[in-house]
Amino acid sequence: MVNTTIKTTKSQEIFASAQKLMPGGVSSPVRAFKSVGGQPIVFDRVKGAYIWDVDGNQYIDYVGTWGPAICGHTHPEVIAALHEALDKGTSFGAPSVLENVLAEMVIDAVPSIEMVRFVNSGTEACMAVLRLMRAFTKRDKIIKFEGCYHGHADMFLVKAGSGVATLGLPDSPGVPKSATSNTLTAPFNDLEAVKALFEENRDEIAGVILEPVVGNAGFITPDAGFLEGLRELTNEHGALLVFDEVMTGFRIAYGGAQEKFGITPDLTTLGKIIGGGLPVGAYGGRRDIMSMVAPAGPMYQAGTLSGNPLAMTAGIKTLELLQKPGTYEYLDRITQKLANGLLQVAQETGHAACGGQISGMFGLFFTEGPVHSYEDAKKSDTAKFGRFHRGMLERGVYLAPSQFEAGFTSIAHTEEDIEQTLQAAREVMSSL
Repeated sequence: MVNTTIKTTKSQEIFASAQKLMPGGVSSPVRAFKSVGGQPIVFDRVKGAYIWDVDGNQYIDYVGTWGPAICGHTHPEVIAALHEALDKGTSFGAPSVLENVLAEMVIDAVPSIEMVRFVNSGTEACMAVLRLMRAFTKRDKIIKFEGCYHGHADMFLVKAGSGVATLGLPDSPGVPKSATSNTLTAPFNDLEAVKALFEENRDEIAGVILEPVVGNAGFITPDAGFLEGLRELTNEHGALLVFDEVMTGFRIAYGGAQEKFGITPDLTTLGKIIGGGLPVGAYGGRRDIMSMVAPAGPMYQAGTLSGNPLAMTAGIKTLELLQKPGTYEYLDRITQKLANGLLQVAQETGHAACGGQISGMFGLFFTEGPVHSYEDAKKSDTAKFGRFHRGMLERGVYLAPSQFEAGFTSIAHTEEDIEQTLQAAREVMSSL
């Protein structure tokens, strides 16, 4: 039996102070554990597949800073490259050859990308790609899907899943109606709803943006024919198809979801992994569309820290590591063992559950399922998930503190880590 007593005195003290200094005590909402109960643990350090908190407790980590740590935290080769880059400077605000190197790697890997622009976050990438969609098509309306999160920009905070879903906020105060008046929404996996929107808004829709595998409403995969249908519809109506691969890019395959499913969008947003743990984002696509971006074209977008040498260095080294033979086969094997094991444990302990995985991305819902959309995901027993989350935390397993977030593995996770996690899950589910 795993010891279920963890000491959290220092975490509690630090978080209590943080609540007086920062809204909710955090720099990003889901970190506050609002939807799972209890107080968050305060991290001290990370290494490989593990976390240590300020009280000295060790955890197996399945969040991986929400995706970037695909090679494991503080990989020695990434850290060594960063040390070398630090001696040259942390920010240039000017061109560096590192941008060329990472750009070539991204273009070689991602089927849709012929040119790329680096930015500093996934939110920034999605804001820019939306402006580009509108500039290129000379249309204003876009279609997004319920439960898909594309950052916290005003025009995307409509049925946005992720942290918004976790907090139970349908949208957000402070977002004017004018900002979202051109944002149309449809249920994920509902091709007929998308067809209807195109019919009702003929020659007005600039494009469709989606997470090809949803990670911000829990882990939801596209139904057979859904992505193909979107590709046909956008082509038919002269609109652009945009894959938000901030989560899936370089994670579910080296070339992302578009490589995995064989569907090439017009534009793609990236983040997380291509910064190797440092703040980064990118958008790219067809050369004729990207040529509209300033200074090559009239659509303005800029950023002082974009393409900074540290993020470029960490990204280059991370992608080099991912190119090693067997990387994605290993990720798929251990993640499949974890995802299947969790479902088996749930079944054996009498809990309704569904979920799955693709490569190093997985999910578990406490509902009979299947889950095809955000509406399906909302049928989950979130109170049960909260108790499950706390029980796992007390047994040294750190999961995303929300039913509506995907989980992530890394090549640093071992078979023993998975077995220990499943043993903890059996103990917790037996007591729920």
